[in-house]
Amino acid sequence: MTQAKTFEKQLTELNSIIKQMEKDDVGLETALKLYEEGVKLTRSCQKIISDAETKIEQLMDQNRESE
Repeated sequence: MTQAKTFEKQLTELNSIIKQMEKDDVGLETALKLYEEGVKLTRSCQKIISDAETKIEQLMDQNRESE
């Protein structure tokens, strides 16, 4: 089983994909594959951020309850 990629690693990969797609010599098939991978990474990063926001909200609620 492979470990899930960290947010930072995924963000680095996404930036790499963007740079590759900005090149003039990228063919259509390659661009489509890069775009597909970019969408997957973007969704994964968004989920990580959403999960972190939920965790922060829960911690803040717990803190308010204990006051």
